[in-house]
Amino acid sequence: MVTVCWSPKGGSGTTVVAAALALLLAQRHGGALLVDLAGDVPAALGMPEPHGQGALDWLAVPDADPAALGRLARDGHDGLQVVPAGSRTAWPAARGADLVEALAARSQPVVVDAGLLTAQTHEVVARATASLLVVRSCYLALRRAVAAPLRPSGVILVREPGRSLGRADVEDVLGVPVVACVEQSVDVARAVDAGLLMARLPGALQRSLRAAA
Repeated sequence: MVTVCWSPKGGSGTTVVAAALALLLAQRHGGALLVDLAGDVPAALGMPEPHGQGALDWLAVPDADPAALGRLARDGHDGLQVVPAGSRTAWPAARGADLVEALAARSQPVVVDAGLLTAQTHEVVARATASLLVVRSCYLALRRAVAAPLRPSGVILVREPGRSLGRADVEDVLGVPVVACVEQSVDVARAVDAGLLMARLPGALQRSLRAAA
């Protein structure tokens, strides 16, 4: 199963959600693979800065061996493996379908941090088993989500204090279910800043995402 997390607007928390979801899946299934297309996953998890090739380098080669993706993975915590983004910035958009096909052949669950929805990541999001839109409870973010060329299979709503938009509003506007609500939390921010997200996933984040894992 390939789950892709994406957002129509930067700063939505997509990387943290994708990383936490992959950690929960690794704990539940004895392992999981997290593929970074946005470039910040290792830093968010507190892993050493990766050097060498990654997922974007694989995507840039039209006839790359699907098995090579596994060889790019770095070991994390509790059976989690991470394929870093790598060094490339450009790759053929059509290769997104090849990526999902290669990942779908794996026996363990896969989470992809696609980051911002672009022409390049469009095929990855469109072909995934599950497409999870990560969006803040913000009018501007929701406006971008409505205008996005793809509809997700589910929404992970990041709730912020003082916002008037809630779960029902998001479901009504987008026409898809909110599968998890994540409260904006100082504990999560501190865990990321201290490089402890992988070692000590905050309990509130775990409880929020269990339904989506």
